[in-house]
Amino acid sequence: MFYFTITVLTSHLVAAQDWNGYTTSSFQDQEKMEAMLLQSMDFPSYREHLKKLTERPHIAGTPANEKVADYMAKVMEGAGMKVDLYPYDIYMSTDGGTSSIDLVTPIRLPLNQQEYIMPEDPFSSDLTLGKGWNAYSGSGDVTSTVVYANYGTKEDFEKLTEMGIEIKGKIVIARYGGNFRGYKAKFAEQYGAAGLIIYTDPADSGYMKGLVYPNGVYYDESAIQRGSLLTTDYEGDPLTPFEPSLPLDGKKKIKRMDPSEASLHTIPVLPIAYGAAKEIFARMNGKVVPSGWQGGLPYTYRLEGGKEFTVRVQVDQKKDFTRINNVVGTFKGTEYPDEWIILGCHYDAWAFGATDPNSGTAMLLSLSEALGKMVKEGHSPKRSILIAHWDAEEHGVIGSSEWVEQMRDALGAKAVAYLNFDGGVSGKNFGAASSPTLKGLVTEMAQKVDYPYTDKTLYDQWRGTKETPSIGNLGGGSDHIGFYMHVGVPSLSGGSHGPTLYHTNYDDFHFYETYVDPEFKMGGTIGQWAGLMALRMANAEVIPYDIKRYATDLKGHFENAIKKIQQFDSGFKGFEKVDKAIAVLEKNTTVLDAALSKALSGDKLSKKQLTSINQQLIALEKSFIDEKGMYYGSWYKSLYASTDPFSGYASWILPGLEYEISLTSTDRLEEWDQRYAAAIESLANKILVLANSLP
Repeated sequence: MFYFTITVLTSHLVAAQDWNGYTTSSFQDQEKMEAMLLQSMDFPSYREHLKKLTERPHIAGTPANEKVADYMAKVMEGAGMKVDLYPYDIYMSTDGGTSSIDLVTPIRLPLNQQEYIMPEDPFSSDLTLGKGWNAYSGSGDVTSTVVYANYGTKEDFEKLTEMGIEIKGKIVIARYGGNFRGYKAKFAEQYGAAGLIIYTDPADSGYMKGLVYPNGVYYDESAIQRGSLLTTDYEGDPLTPFEPSLPLDGKKKIKRMDPSEASLHTIPVLPIAYGAAKEIFARMNGKVVPSGWQGGLPYTYRLEGGKEFTVRVQVDQKKDFTRINNVVGTFKGTEYPDEWIILGCHYDAWAFGATDPNSGTAMLLSLSEALGKMVKEGHSPKRSILIAHWDAEEHGVIGSSEWVEQMRDALGAKAVAYLNFDGGVSGKNFGAASSPTLKGLVTEMAQKVDYPYTDKTLYDQWRGTKETPSIGNLGGGSDHIGFYMHVGVPSLSGGSHGPTLYHTNYDDFHFYETYVDPEFKMGGTIGQWAGLMALRMANAEVIPYDIKRYATDLKGHFENAIKKIQQFDSGFKGFEKVDKAIAVLEKNTTVLDAALSKALSGDKLSKKQLTSINQQLIALEKSFIDEKGMYYGSWYKSLYASTDPFSGYASWILPGLEYEISLTSTDRLEEWDQRYAAAIESLANKILVLANSLP
């Protein structure tokens, strides 16, 4: 799940372009359409969809998840959408297999691996709930002494080495937070660990934060964060990089790697709760941890357990080819059916998935019905609106990545935008992250929606006491990755967030209706916002991208990068070629803005001209797609944004530079000056060609 793991950039709200993509007459019609959408949203339906979606735990590849897919397809077909299934065979596990974690010496004590049954929460006694587990763990049975690695980040393992702590052959225990859990496993294995235990510390989510579940929203002593460990240098199925993992029994055969070639983890890894972890920390007797490493358990945290204290970790997790299915519904555009606005959220979950992801799933189902009412009344969108429900996201952003690989060429030519709503209604606090060209749309549509718990708009509630709200930059962790970072489709992730029992067995309907949004008003609210964005893009004569935002954001990002480089190279003067390219981009953008405003005010553009203009606009973001890709993984082709390859969640803006900064290296800065300048020049040239083609 994405869960708002974004780098926040305080934005200056750029007013919508004067031309905003519409002629005067068509914009009046559009405002009527948008008012109709606001009225069509059935707020109570959101609750019913969420309740149905979360009846049972539904892990990817299980029969329970297939039932969820069937339900979604039925709802979308009922709304009038054409529904297509996209099946793939993925190399993965659908359960944790067999596992155990025990203290061995000086006492024998098996540790708890599953949440308690709570009388207050009827879902907690579901017989299909399972132990905590990590997908793509290695299998093994190891007994050894213990090393504490704080959050298990790259810097934490380097610190242990500096302090002379031997990791090889030991079992590492690390707390959740700081990076993607898969990197904890990757670094542990790199440093020679025999096994890894990951736990949630009460200082991060537990009694140190406030009341614990069921009396509050924080992890109790039995709550376990599940999650995937997949850390290949590409997204999707681990055996089919760059290619869709089409069904093994299908007509088209895809070459698959041998699992031994896929750099999967080999050491056993298990997640536990802090109630189990305390049994380990209570018995450790090595050196006291450095500043910042002490957690919230009532013991002095130590780096080692000592020679007499041993722990056993046993995992036998089978992996095999497993069928997954993306479910994609389409309202076909009446005028430009081959231009797509895509909205999506995954539907597989670690257990019930009430906040993550199915709050977003339920919202999209309600939105499907609202749009369907309009279509049945004769108000179809001019461009196609696709609503996609992705499978196997929790195993490593798999379903959406496979679809992007399968549809790569079509997306490059047809996709106007991708809007992601993973866990999109998981609280009452609104927020969003997006690529530059969608930031104006995000804020403008938020001004048209009422926030249900105050007399403010969604926008005003979002900005609070600030003049303008903060819009994030897209990082990793969810289904926008393939669209934005692999093929260059402008993207956003957003919605409302709040308390979460992330990836635990307690993320259920009882938790949602008790703590997340008891009044069930945010589902319809976010549905209105999402629907307005989709309709605004679907019906505009000219796609209403915020083109000016490119130069504005690029300036700020390069300034930030230069400051970081100067911290280890005080003589660095900056990127000369890039500066010149941005200056040209800024100038050309102004020319295009004026030209589009004039062309639309004349109301004389033919359908052929509009098609050409929009094809050129769709091509703009592709200026940042570099076939060479990143040095840490060529699957990541966007020069503009990428997942941080060391944390797995954070946003790397200008990732080519961020990678050099992470290495404190200046060796390739000249190369990156050339590559970035070439991309920006390409963008500037496309903009000027478009401006000059207008009447």
